[in-house]
Amino acid sequence: MTTPASAHHPTGADPTPGPPAAHPTAEPARAHSFNAAAAQYAANRPSYPPALFDAIEELTGRPLTGARVADVGAGTGIATALLHARGADVIAVEPGDGMAAQFRRTLPGIPVIRGTGDDLPLSDTSVDLVTYAQAWHWTDPARAVPEALRVLRPGGALALWWNTDALDVPWIAEAADRVSRHLGIDVSAEKRNAGHGTADPSGRLDFTRRTVRWSRRVPVDTHLANIGSHSVFLVDGPERTAPFLAAEREHLLRVFPDGVVEEVYEVVLLLAEAPA
Repeated sequence: MTTPASAHHPTGADPTPGPPAAHPTAEPARAHSFNAAAAQYAANRPSYPPALFDAIEELTGRPLTGARVADVGAGTGIATALLHARGADVIAVEPGDGMAAQFRRTLPGIPVIRGTGDDLPLSDTSVDLVTYAQAWHWTDPARAVPEALRVLRPGGALALWWNTDALDVPWIAEAADRVSRHLGIDVSAEKRNAGHGTADPSGRLDFTRRTVRWSRRVPVDTHLANIGSHSVFLVDGPERTAPFLAAEREHLLRVFPDGVVEEVYEVVLLLAEAPA
């Protein structure tokens, strides 16, 4: 996805200091930084576990098979592809040139249209589910909530989710501390702030929260490329990023001498149903 945020989890995707809530005009350079790194993003970012989609089906009370879904801030299509594989009829919405181009190369059979969650290019009551994977924090909820409600059919649902680092894992907590010191941010605030009030400050929606824990094992180079694909590093410049990643490699190889990193995530899911 490609609109602005303001913090970073060392192995998760690009959150704000709390997943929801950065204003879309906050940092224009970061809003566009993903487009030049779309291939890196597609190749190295983590996916999502099947249990996440099981939770969505449980909370909505309906299968994804046959559901009309708008995946907003679709980026290179990581979540879109998984929704499609579950049998959903998906249309992707993505504002960025580079990300949309990468999406079309990766998923040529799935439609992607240009637009943002603050002004959805979709008809009224046209979808059963609106999803934001790592993307709600780029919206202005005051605009994005009414837009989601406008395009949802009665009884439809809005689902927001983020991969967040499992900070109870010692090496991940240590890595988060190094990122915090390097960038001057609080990477642990993401999970603390992921709640109903920040997702919809207006209080119009009643979100249910679920957490799904999962992990992946990847080569250290993939792990480092994942870190480097986050906007906060993309705009920081190679002069500062390259030395940090080199030092991070040394830290990681002490923990994982075989060169394979086990990244542990907790997916934070917030889901709210539209009025029937």
